Amino acid sequence: MPDFTVVIPARNEEAYLPLTLRALERQTFLPTEVIVVDNASADATAQVARAWGARVVACTVPGIAGARQAGVDAARTPWIASTDADSLPDPEWLARLSEAAKPGRVALYGPMRFCGVSTSVTVLSELGYGAFLHACALAGRPNLAGANMAFSRQAALLAGGYPAVEAYEDVLLGRALGELGNVAYVPGALVETSARRLEGGWVPFLWRHLLNLTGHRRGYFGD
Repeated sequence: MPDFTVVIPARNEEAYLPLTLRALERQTFLPTEVIVVDNASADATAQVARAWGARVVACTVPGIAGARQAGVDAARTPWIASTDADSLPDPEWLARLSEAAKPGRVALYGPMRFCGVSTSVTVLSELGYGAFLHACALAGRPNLAGANMAFSRQAALLAGGYPAVEAYEDVLLGRALGELGNVAYVPGALVETSARRLEGGWVPFLWRHLLNLTGHRRGYFGD
């Protein structure tokens, strides 16, 4: 199985980041390295990451695309797995991705669901997101999310890396990678993510994802 670096972009995430790092400690297949990209944080994000043992890469210009790309540039392994600083990869996450990183494949992605909410909302989020991914795949437009995707570092560099947009950078990179090789869905590579995205309610959350589907590239997920 190929070696993986896990890249986590983080801006003012001292409260959530420890949980993500603990989830990576529990992986049955450990990453070669964990890189936390400190995206001009005003809190103790960098200190938290270093105390855990992650390599911290500074990205002084605010913006998720630049932070993700800084992690790609710093990585040294053949494959990179991406997640967010408020997300919890399942213990089998990296093992499933590594098993799926077969010759000819350039990118991988998996299911997600909300955590820290009621069981019904957790189940609904997993089913809804799964249906969304299935619809995108049927349309020939796989929708890769930065909280749960992996890719060949070489292929990502050939594709030009993450484009310099305010949002949608993960989907755009996924599509560019699809032009270079096979992009595969890995059902066992589950990531749970914070439900703070629902703080404004379901309607604004779904509206933002509708914008995502239509290719909206402005920063609509907040700081």
